[in-house]
Amino acid sequence: MTQKKGNKYGVHRVIEPKGVLPQPANKIDNNMDEIYDNEILIDVQTLNIDSASFTDISARANHDPEKIKEIMFDIVAKQGKHRNPWTGSGGMLLGTVEKIGDALKGKIDLQEGDKIATLVSLSLTPLRIDEILEIRADVDQVDIKGKAILFESGIYAKIPSDLPEKLALSALDVAGAPAQTAKLVKPGDTVLIIGAGGKSGMLCCYEAKKRAGVTGKVIGLCHSERSTKRMQDLGFCDYVFSADATQPVPVLEKIEELTGGKMCDVTINNVNIPDTEMTTILATKNDGVVYFFSMATSFTKAALGAEGVGSDVTMIVGNGYTKGHAEITLQELRECEKLREIFTELYA
Repeated sequence: MTQKKGNKYGVHRVIEPKGVLPQPANKIDNNMDEIYDNEILIDVQTLNIDSASFTDISARANHDPEKIKEIMFDIVAKQGKHRNPWTGSGGMLLGTVEKIGDALKGKIDLQEGDKIATLVSLSLTPLRIDEILEIRADVDQVDIKGKAILFESGIYAKIPSDLPEKLALSALDVAGAPAQTAKLVKPGDTVLIIGAGGKSGMLCCYEAKKRAGVTGKVIGLCHSERSTKRMQDLGFCDYVFSADATQPVPVLEKIEELTGGKMCDVTINNVNIPDTEMTTILATKNDGVVYFFSMATSFTKAALGAEGVGSDVTMIVGNGYTKGHAEITLQELRECEKLREIFTELYA
């Protein structure tokens, strides 16, 4: 049977409202019985839920695994995809290529049976969950039986043979952050990583130190004493401290002290909670750069907040994709034994 012709960006899967792309759509078609000629059908093994999304869902479920399952099933039933209706964010997945559309066969570097991680958000990925097998709340991962569709425009990474699957998945989930850090940080820069003790934070600290070099300075802001101690032991930062990132004034005073009042050239925000916009902006010098990787960021608060304090920082929206992001992030795990060990302990 001839497969139906699909749109490159997956618009053919949008049910409503018509005319929009799959990500902002309220409902998309997640029927997996037939695929379009430019789609890849994936047998899904693990969902890596976006940190802001999982934190939100878990809180709404009072951390009850059965209630978390109910919320996840309900999200997919209503939307045909896993886009958190409260945070708007998704995550990504690990699975096996089950079928490749006729129009893509021979044109992509994938074969049926390849194990891949999708590097596009679950907030736009057609998804069917048949069964939830296990929820690993400490790492935001959910093992399922189900299927998903990767569109022609979708990006992916083959799971490397030299790294454990769950380890690679946990790092690829946040690959945009360290790769963007590699682009933004220059030798001699003073860099602040907010949420330094988290998954993306640790990778960013490592990459920032590598790029800033011996003449630069990397400052890590952690939430808990435990993550502060972990970052101090890892040694990627010149200075690590614990603070509440929703409280701008105490953090501002600490950064003034650490930088002799010069503030930071680059500030990278990796936290998964709201109301950290002004802390990020105030810690950054006037002609500096702010990178909001956090999906909990309100860009209205950031824009109006910067205007309100007369700050001329350049603010970058945390696009989870930049060229070579998967390769850069996996290479970090390969070249830094301490980073690989802590990721294996915490996430794999």
